[in-house]
Amino acid sequence: MGKDTPGGVSHFQAKPVGLGFSRERTLGKDIDNLRFDQKYGGRMMKIGIVAAEFHYDITSMMVERARAHAEFLGAEVTEFITVPGCYDIPLAAKKLLSMKDIDAVVALGAVLEGETGHDEVVMGHASRKLIDLSLDMNKPVGLGITGPGMSRLQAEERIDRAKSAVEAVVKLHKNLAKL
Repeated sequence: MGKDTPGGVSHFQAKPVGLGFSRERTLGKDIDNLRFDQKYGGRMMKIGIVAAEFHYDITSMMVERARAHAEFLGAEVTEFITVPGCYDIPLAAKKLLSMKDIDAVVALGAVLEGETGHDEVVMGHASRKLIDLSLDMNKPVGLGITGPGMSRLQAEERIDRAKSAVEAVVKLHKNLAKL
C-alpha cells in the first residue's frame, strides 16, 4: 500500500480521460503545498458535499473517497446531504454555499448513458448551474459528477474523480484567499 493517501492509493495513479492533462502535472510536487496542515486563514477549510442517491452503489464510494481525501489535505467535511439525482444537486449546493461557515462545495454523482439523450441534458444543466452558483456565491464548487455517456463499468473506473473535485476546491480556495 502506498503511504501518500488514505487507503494507500497513490494520488499519482489515475489519469483523467479526455481532459488533456495528466494528474502528475496537476498535483505533482504541489501536493505538499496543497495540504492545510496548519490552520489556514485562522481556521480549517470547511467543505460541504452533495451526493446523488441515483447509482448510490457508485456515488457512496465517491463520498468515502472525497471525505478521506479532504482529511488527507487537511480540510474538514462539515456538511453532507444526499439528493435524489444529479439534476437535484444544484439546489442543495446552493443551500450549502449560503451557509456562512462553508468555504466550498463538492458535487458527487454518476450520470450513466441511457437509451435517450437524457444523460446529456441532466449533466449539461447540472454542471452549468453549479458553475453559476460558484460565480454567484463567490465560493468554489467541485464538479465530481461523472458522465454523460458512460457505462456502469466506466462509472466504477471514475470513482476517484471525487478526489479530483476535492482537490480542485481546496486549491481554488487557497489560491483565491491570496488575492
